[in-house]
Amino acid sequence: MSVKYTPVQWNPSKYWYDAVMLVGIVGFLWVFIYAAPGALNHEFPINAPIRNARAFGACAFVMLTVILCIGPLARLDRRFLPLLYNRRHFGVMTAAVALSHAYFVLGWYFSFRQGTTQWEAVLSSNTSYGQVLGFPFEALGIFALICLLLLAVTSHDFWLKFLTPPVWKALHFLIYPAYAAVVGHVALGAFQSRGNDTLAVIFTAGALLVAALHVLAALRERHAAPATTAAAWVEVGPAADIGEGRAKIAILPGGDRVAVFRHEGMLSAISNACAHQNGPLGEGRILDCLVTCPWHGFQYDVRTGRSPAPFTETVPTYRVKLDGGTVFVDPTPNAPGTPVDPLPAPNPEVLP
Repeated sequence: MSVKYTPVQWNPSKYWYDAVMLVGIVGFLWVFIYAAPGALNHEFPINAPIRNARAFGACAFVMLTVILCIGPLARLDRRFLPLLYNRRHFGVMTAAVALSHAYFVLGWYFSFRQGTTQWEAVLSSNTSYGQVLGFPFEALGIFALICLLLLAVTSHDFWLKFLTPPVWKALHFLIYPAYAAVVGHVALGAFQSRGNDTLAVIFTAGALLVAALHVLAALRERHAAPATTAAAWVEVGPAADIGEGRAKIAILPGGDRVAVFRHEGMLSAISNACAHQNGPLGEGRILDCLVTCPWHGFQYDVRTGRSPAPFTETVPTYRVKLDGGTVFVDPTPNAPGTPVDPLPAPNPEVLP
């Protein structure tokens, strides 16, 4: 947590995350450009600028695919959560790689038009917007690049605070139309060259993987949604299943998530969404009655939903009750930062 904005709040995890990412980018580009150019099956021989443009374009697509896979993978398997915590770094680097792709494209394909700038040449080279095959794939690429640059520029916490979390989150959903635009850009561009079988496999597999993981994650969460009692309290599950210092997450009828924590044999419930960036509080651990958000380290007292002084962040709290050893939560949230007396609970089973 911090009381001021800093460019990047570095820690060892961020260093390792970025180092592995950079090694992966360099490795991908080296393989694409030098190690296996023949495997790409180009219809015609290509020169170095074209190969560079395609290498950076393919790298940006793979990176964007990985970014969109991290979210559903973390929801399906907690072991992927470390990839989620610094995903904004991944997004900024993806925008930089995509911008490099645009630089090589402009520098080669659109540098020889007399009387027009490079961008004018891009926008005027194909204006067949009324057809599918032959649609100006350049426009799709420009749209995707603008989205990626906008998301990269607004990735800092300042914009999260300035725009408010709901607006910031809605803005960053542009990642999905950007990805769709990239798929269209490639399908209507590079795929039109016969013999690009390897590229076709990479891009098709990536798009199908993203779609499949999102569907699987949605189906799993829908299947796990709890039933409600006659009094509209939401069933969370057996109290014995909640380990000491841990939480069990339940989905409320409106779609919000609540995290029910056990601390010193007492149950407390707060919103699962961190006030900082909607990080999953239920995946954090409790120390001295404070749960630490696994994304960026913001802390909250599970009994009050308040951050420790001098910090002022708050999250909603919820009432809980026990019925025959089963935990239920009132789906109506209290105002953020409202104290709620913890509820004594049976001893949990020994959990791994």
